[in-house]
Amino acid sequence: MTARWWSPTPRRGSTGTDGANTVSTTVPGAAQLPLALRYPPDQRFDTFVGAPTGALAQLQALATGDERGGVLLQGPPGVGKTHLALAACAHAETGGLRSAFLPLASAAGRLAGALEALDTCDFIALDGLDTVPGTRDDEVALFHFHNRAMDGGRRLLYTADTPAAGLAIGLPDLRSRLAACTVIALAPLDDDGRRELLQCRALRRGLVIEGAAIDWLLRRVGRDLGGLTRLLDQLDRASLAAQRRVTVPFLRQVLAAEAGSDGAGSPAGRG
Repeated sequence: MTARWWSPTPRRGSTGTDGANTVSTTVPGAAQLPLALRYPPDQRFDTFVGAPTGALAQLQALATGDERGGVLLQGPPGVGKTHLALAACAHAETGGLRSAFLPLASAAGRLAGALEALDTCDFIALDGLDTVPGTRDDEVALFHFHNRAMDGGRRLLYTADTPAAGLAIGLPDLRSRLAACTVIALAPLDDDGRRELLQCRALRRGLVIEGAAIDWLLRRVGRDLGGLTRLLDQLDRASLAAQRRVTVPFLRQVLAAEAGSDGAGSPAGRG
């Protein structure tokens, strides 16, 4: 079935709230709304590190219809909310279901139309709930969409930096609907988790990175998953071009070149 990723204008290499990349193109008959042809292969359940006990099984059940209702993934920026939202969409597709991923910030001010386009989907991930409060029309649109989805037996996955009770939503009925969602709270990875993440991502890329290089890197980069993934992409390209293993001297060389090219003193922090 078709996977959908909505945004106001066609673009390549767009990112979700946790730095996940996707590829989009235009959909005939859906003006200014692009359709994602695939979900990023790194954003899968089996590549996620540090999930709370039972969280992945719960999200898998939600994506495939074995569990009904709405779920809210909540945690600070960079903990992998977008990763899990995209993974759930991909998982729904494996069961032959229609899934959609919508970064809510991309439809700010015109959310009603974007959500109506998703009414035929079985599973919908709405990324970045924090961007909705304060816009009355968008709050009303989300309230009605939530009701339509629940009445139609569809499943909703929300992500938010802020707990539902802390969102400044002005529409009481929407607040009550969101408060009824099951909450999965994500926490930042500790150093062991970050090391495991880097090792797993490097292995999937076929990137040879020494243990000492991982330790050196973890002392010098931010903690967010998106930043670590982008850095690995950069190292993968540099290693392939130079035909070299990733060692501490090679890391120093690559990061120094990057700092010189963009004026920054260090790689991306925890966004």
